[in-house]
Amino acid sequence: MKKFYMILAAIAALSMTAQAQFLGWVEVGDYYNTTETYNGSYFDVAPTTFYLAHTGSQMIYTPDLLTSMKGKDGIQIKYLNFRFFSASYEEIVRNAKIYLREIDDTEFAVNKYGIKQFFDFGELVAEGRYDIDLLDTYGEDQILAMEIQEPFTYTPGKSLLVTIILDAEDDDNCTAGSDYAPFYTSGIRGKAMTYTDNWISFVDYALGYDFPDATATLGCGTNVDLPVTELGYTYERMLGDVDGDGNISIGDLSTLIDMILDTAEGIAVNADVDDNGSIAIGDVTALIDMLLNGE
Repeated sequence: MKKFYMILAAIAALSMTAQAQFLGWVEVGDYYNTTETYNGSYFDVAPTTFYLAHTGSQMIYTPDLLTSMKGKDGIQIKYLNFRFFSASYEEIVRNAKIYLREIDDTEFAVNKYGIKQFFDFGELVAEGRYDIDLLDTYGEDQILAMEIQEPFTYTPGKSLLVTIILDAEDDDNCTAGSDYAPFYTSGIRGKAMTYTDNWISFVDYALGYDFPDATATLGCGTNVDLPVTELGYTYERMLGDVDGDGNISIGDLSTLIDMILDTAEGIAVNADVDDNGSIAIGDVTALIDMLLNGE
């Protein structure tokens, strides 16, 4: 018993800070198991269609779709992945731009004439050239994978506006609309809008007089389903800082025990000290070891 109290006294005298970065994922829709592909009009396809040379899409990911980010600090968006079914033998080349922006809105605005409005794009966070060789992937599910190059910090509770622009290197670089079938969510309608044209990029359109109007005569889809999306992000955790005071100390051990006994609340992402996805007695042991060993 005396040894036990000596250990507690040693722990009580310790305090440490240690911030670590982790990778998390959000699925919008059933990303890996969905079988529902979109087969409607080509200008209703988000994030892109290869049927026309120039496309643009805006997608609103509302806070209720990003709930797994709640309570996490230092979130930065890193990856955007979209699944589609390939039924083409062609090679598609596109120059891509990705813009991200936090907004308070959960819907697209409508002007006094009933025309839906695009949002200003926000920050340019990635650009590059995509070579998509559909010849080697005919009849298979494929991923349009996009990596964010510039850090973009997301605040939980905000909507995330994603603007993706894909431009062919020449206006004839198109494929048949039925050759590309993106997987879609079910029941998340009207959270995306699209722009399609064979000659003018969405970037140039956004600099013109008609922006932000989105009309069918301009090749816009205004009531589009969100595509199934896998969104990757990094976030910061201070494993063991259960009470959220910025330090790891005996107070966190007490809070962790109370959490397990369901008599107190703490920061769940930090309470999972052994990082196994649950909060249990193993986390108490891990926290004691952390305090005693200083790591």
